[in-house]
Amino acid sequence: MLRKRIAVFASGFGSNLQAIMDFAGKEDLGGEISLVFSNKGNSLALKRARENQVKTACLDPSGFTNRVEFDRAILELLKSEKIDLVVLAGYMLLLSPVLVEYYSNRIINIHPALLPSFKGTHGMKDAFNYGVKVSGVTVHFVDSELDSGPIILQEAVNIKENDSLEDFEKRIHAVEHRIYPRAVQLFCHEKLRIEGRKVRILV
Repeated sequence: MLRKRIAVFASGFGSNLQAIMDFAGKEDLGGEISLVFSNKGNSLALKRARENQVKTACLDPSGFTNRVEFDRAILELLKSEKIDLVVLAGYMLLLSPVLVEYYSNRIINIHPALLPSFKGTHGMKDAFNYGVKVSGVTVHFVDSELDSGPIILQEAVNIKENDSLEDFEKRIHAVEHRIYPRAVQLFCHEKLRIEGRKVRILV
């Protein structure tokens, strides 16, 4: 089995990128992070990648006439690097069909709530403010709709009576950093099979 070439997209802090790199240093990921891409040149994710000798690239969407042209430029970059899997790790732009269709079932994302509840960019805060007793983390394939692709992994996180949002956020991030590398590993080892809306994990 050929090792998968992975591109990680991140716009900010890059903690999930770091978790995947740390995991790869201890276990067989089944692939390698060949590229870290950001739409922000000052993102900490790019700094983390460079410190780990991972190739980086940055494109500013403001330099393109529209998002489709922007994503076409990204797609050409991914093709040139022979990328097999795109991992969204705090990438704050929605992908256009240009990328989603070309990389169908080869883009994964992590969401800080139990989908299909609390979709969108503030899923963790929305769940906390709504008053649910249990929320969690979801890793899913990306399709043409927001936070709606087939679910790979989920883990529940309880909201305690005296939790602040910051307390809850720390536990959410701890789960993210544990299950996202595992989902990447499952993909790279070809242990995932999509059947309609369900993702089967092969043993």
